[in-house]
Amino acid sequence: MVIAVDAHRIAYMALPKAGCSTVKAALAKIDPAVTLPPEDQRDVTTWHRIYPTRRFRPHRWERYETYWRFCVVRDPLKRLLSVYTNRVVEFRDLHNCRKILRGRVDLPKDPDPDFFFQNLRAYVQASSAIKHHAMPAWLFLGPDLRRYDRIYRTAELSRFGLDLAERTGLPVDIAQENSSTARLGLADLRPETHAAIRDYLDDEYGYLSDFFDNPFARDQHVSCTVPRPRVS
Repeated sequence: MVIAVDAHRIAYMALPKAGCSTVKAALAKIDPAVTLPPEDQRDVTTWHRIYPTRRFRPHRWERYETYWRFCVVRDPLKRLLSVYTNRVVEFRDLHNCRKILRGRVDLPKDPDPDFFFQNLRAYVQASSAIKHHAMPAWLFLGPDLRRYDRIYRTAELSRFGLDLAERTGLPVDIAQENSSTARLGLADLRPETHAAIRDYLDDEYGYLSDFFDNPFARDQHVSCTVPRPRVS
């Protein structure tokens, strides 16, 4: 599903764990087609109910060729680590995983980060919530990033706010939504976990190689199975 603000001819493809809650909140506040609930009734789920995140579909995207089309990308490692800190620890998604609750898979609901990432593919198969947030970026953004008029890194969301205000002529408030309070880095993980994450993110760093350096690439060749994007 393309997130479109028709009044301002803006189209956005959301990537989970890449500032999408923040961007959706900003768009909803300048979209005349959206009726916002009172402020005291809003939380991070509000923005996802208004603008659901869906995978990229070429035929839907083509309808918005005359719109200003943008997306936001995040360093693949940081994005993946936030799946654990935000979805596993803070939202406790695995406590609602039917396959685990019914004993169809033998996985702990509260894994430590090393166990989680070493068994990430099993968790992706077991939990739709984990799968949604850990899927490769190209499934949400499409194989060719040259289709976008502007690509922002998550560190550039303040710049996005200025551009949105200039484009719409409206005041824009960029307030960070759904940020993880817990922090996790490679230094907190075992070497064998590094290897598991490296293999999982190999193609992801290839896809986003014009935006982010692969921290695992010093001693290995990084493969790329999807077209490399051009920085717009």
